[in-house]
Amino acid sequence: MGMNTIEELKERVILIGVSTSDGDDTEESLKELKELADTAGAETVGTVIQNREAVHPGTYIGKGKIEEVRAMAFGLNATGVICDDELSPAQLNNLEQELDLKVMDRTLIILDIFAAHARTSEGKIQVELAQLKYRQARLVGLRNSLSRLGGGIGTRGPGEKKLEMDRRLIKSRIAQLNRELAEVKRHREITRAQRSRSHMPVAAIVGYTNAGKSTLLNRLTGAGVLEENKLFATLDPTTRTLTLDNGTKILLTDTVGFIRKLPHHLVEAFKSTLEEAKYADVILHVVDASNEQMETQMYVVYDTLRRLEVGDKPILTLFNKTDREGIRTDLRDLKADQTLKISAKTGAGLSELTDALEEVLRRDKIYVERLYPFDQAGIIQLIRKEGELVSEEYTAEGIEVRAYVPRKIYEKV
Repeated sequence: MGMNTIEELKERVILIGVSTSDGDDTEESLKELKELADTAGAETVGTVIQNREAVHPGTYIGKGKIEEVRAMAFGLNATGVICDDELSPAQLNNLEQELDLKVMDRTLIILDIFAAHARTSEGKIQVELAQLKYRQARLVGLRNSLSRLGGGIGTRGPGEKKLEMDRRLIKSRIAQLNRELAEVKRHREITRAQRSRSHMPVAAIVGYTNAGKSTLLNRLTGAGVLEENKLFATLDPTTRTLTLDNGTKILLTDTVGFIRKLPHHLVEAFKSTLEEAKYADVILHVVDASNEQMETQMYVVYDTLRRLEVGDKPILTLFNKTDREGIRTDLRDLKADQTLKISAKTGAGLSELTDALEEVLRRDKIYVERLYPFDQAGIIQLIRKEGELVSEEYTAEGIEVRAYVPRKIYEKV
């Protein structure tokens, strides 16, 4: 008996997508939805794509397709459906009535995964906020269907009060979370200010979900971040220090994976975890070169960076997973300052990566060659701490120094 009980608990779902034009990415998007459903712990038992001029405003899919899905669900013993777009409250309610099954949408699944993976206090607040906003919108749907009746049955009694109460509770909880979030943000700005005072450069690792960002961070710094072949295995920014060959210390920070059709209130919610990218000195864009959807994924990343207003920073694009079979030879990214082929898993190409990082960070430094009298040895300490000391020689006249120094301390040396 033991095993079967677990099996029964797993939701069996049918995925539904609407394709509005030939050659759109509905199929790819549904593949991704299947991975999302797996990650959320549901088992996909079937998929349905409807070709329509546009999504049905009332029920997402048309009448005929609803019949088809109902029969299919009965045949496959499905417990629910997941639609590949965010449904309006009305679509959700109508479809649920028509199918008599649990109806979920892409946003709900993503929220569910986010909720399961958030670790830091900020991540948790962000997720709960997004969930509440989602729920708030769904309550409004119910409200509308009640007001259409203009009084009468269904508008009296505790049901109405419960709705109002729910709405009030949600409102006050949202307000409270926003206050907590402001506090967390303030705290993070302090940490960031301390960091920039220490003049330590920051590199943000960005990329499509499951491109190998955490594996790269682990490989470079031994960070021990969860590496899983799952969408969104990590949600919280982890920051680790990496010492380059020339002694420069650099902070590497991992960010949440990007994904297509990211619900807009989630972009808001996760702006904060991606804010690291905004303040970084250099961006490491990790691309899964073994994925046939590579171009789309790169586009999504750049589009999301644009939405986050991450300006013109040096970008190093790392084509990852090149240890796999059948990798394309024409890997290029015109938006990047430099591209490298790497394998975070085997470590191939990582020494080239650290060289490239040295190179990029050096651009911001000024080369100095000078002789310091012995009583100014303190300046050499400063150069050693903040810059990159190439050589120092003790001569009769003083100390001969060749070094790269950051612009901000150039005056002092």
